[in-house]
Amino acid sequence: MHGDGHHPHQGEFGILIEQFTKRYDDIVAVNDLNLEIRRGELFTFLGPNGAGKTTTIKALAGLIRPTAGRLIVAGYDVQHHPVEAKRRIGFIPDHPYLYEKLSGADFFHFVGDLFSVPRKVQEERMHHYFELFGLTSAADKLIENYSHGMRQKLVVSVALMHDPEVIIVDEPLVGLDPKSSRILKDLMREQVRLGKTVFLSLHQLAVAEEIADRIGIIHKGRLLFVGTLEELRMRQQRSADLEDLFLELTAEEEENPQSRLPAKPVA
Repeated sequence: MHGDGHHPHQGEFGILIEQFTKRYDDIVAVNDLNLEIRRGELFTFLGPNGAGKTTTIKALAGLIRPTAGRLIVAGYDVQHHPVEAKRRIGFIPDHPYLYEKLSGADFFHFVGDLFSVPRKVQEERMHHYFELFGLTSAADKLIENYSHGMRQKLVVSVALMHDPEVIIVDEPLVGLDPKSSRILKDLMREQVRLGKTVFLSLHQLAVAEEIADRIGIIHKGRLLFVGTLEELRMRQQRSADLEDLFLELTAEEEENPQSRLPAKPVA
C-alpha cells in the first residue's frame, strides 16, 4: 500500500465494500456486507425500507462511520482518506439540503468553488445540465421558490459538476416527472459508458430491471443476492420479472432467516 492511502491494485473497482457492519446500539443496520463494483458498471441496490440501503450509502459518502469493515471509493479508503475519496464522489442524497436563499446558479457556483472547479468549467457545465433539465429559466430564481422536481434536478446537476469517478445516488426518481426520469436514466447510463461507477439505491424495481448491469438485494441488513437479473432468475428457477423475484426472495428470507443462502450466484 502506498503512503498516500491509494490502493492501485483496486483500480478496476469503483467501489469496494469489505465486511461492512453498522450497528446502532443493539440494532444491526448492515451486517457484514461485501460488494465489488467495477468501473463502468451501473449497480442498483434494492431492498425494502429499513433494509440498510441508506446506511450503506451514507457510509460510502463518508457521512457515517462503520462499526466494522471498510469502504473504498475510487481506490481511497473513505475512513482514512475522506478528502481524497469525497473529491471523486458525486453524491445525490434522498433528502438533499439546499440553501434556500441562494439562486440555483449561485448554489452551483458555491459547490463548484468548494470542489475547486475553475469558473469557466463551472459555467460550461451549468449551461449543459441546466439546459438538459430545463432549469435555465430558473437559474437566477431563489431555491426556496423551486418545486421538488426542480430541486432534485439542481442536486443532480451539482453532483455531476466536478466530473466525479463514482456517482452514488439514493432514490433519485422520487417526485420526478416521466421526462426528467428518462433524462436522469440516460444520464446515468452515459456516465457508465464514460467509465464511471454508478451506485443507485432504488425502490422502483422496473427501473432497476431497465438500466442495471447488476443488482444487489439487501434485506434486514444482509445481502441476499448479488448478480445479474438472469442469474437471479436461474437462482429462483423461474423467468419472472424482477418485482416478482424480489418479493419471492425477501418472503423466503422472512420464512427461513436461518437458511443463509449464499449471496453469490451458485454456478
